[in-house]
Amino acid sequence: MFKFFEPSKIFLVTSKAQKYVLILFITVLSVGLVEALVFSPEDYKQGHSVRIMYVHVPAAWISLGIFSLITILSLSGYIFKNKNFYLIAKSLAPSGLVFNIVALVTGSIWGKPTWGTWWAWDARITSMLILALFYLMFLLAWRIYDGEEKVYKITTIITIFGLINVPIIKYSVDWWNTLHQPASINILSKSSIHYSMLFPLIIMTAAFALFSLLIFLMKYNTELIKLKNKGLDRL
Repeated sequence: MFKFFEPSKIFLVTSKAQKYVLILFITVLSVGLVEALVFSPEDYKQGHSVRIMYVHVPAAWISLGIFSLITILSLSGYIFKNKNFYLIAKSLAPSGLVFNIVALVTGSIWGKPTWGTWWAWDARITSMLILALFYLMFLLAWRIYDGEEKVYKITTIITIFGLINVPIIKYSVDWWNTLHQPASINILSKSSIHYSMLFPLIIMTAAFALFSLLIFLMKYNTELIKLKNKGLDRL
């Protein structure tokens, strides 16, 4: 169903794309920071500490999105027997883990003035921590195990079990009594968050997505160079 990918041809595209993604990332991030720090109003209860939201929430979204994506890629690689799917998944995982950690750290910082504590075993916080562990297991599997087929099978199993945790993170505020408030942004219904806060949130999410793409391209290009050095022309 899928044609073989030639690392040399893929590298010609991805290596050139880095500088354009970097420029776009810097531009979008600059707009997002101005909107978040200057034009966005402070919260009537939380004051200026609410601005942590513009880092915390996009980081959590990106982390969840990347893990869902690497699960789809791993399953696609297993079903269609195409190594490039695994290579893309492997290259995406580091940025997903970074944003997972950013979400946990900023959540802790935000929690201190809001809840009066740096950490609580809240359902959403705990499930996000579990997601970070799945990210770590996925990345460690690539380093620990020898043999491509064994690594592919183990990483696919890890992502499948990890994916079960994604809806738990999403709906934990609805299923259990947690410190987190219910979702303020709804795709199917009217969002409760004001436009003045929603706009910079969307811009910062776009900036973080571009940063993830940039890290992915750097990692992916490194993997392609390794393949080229091994004398592999096809995946």
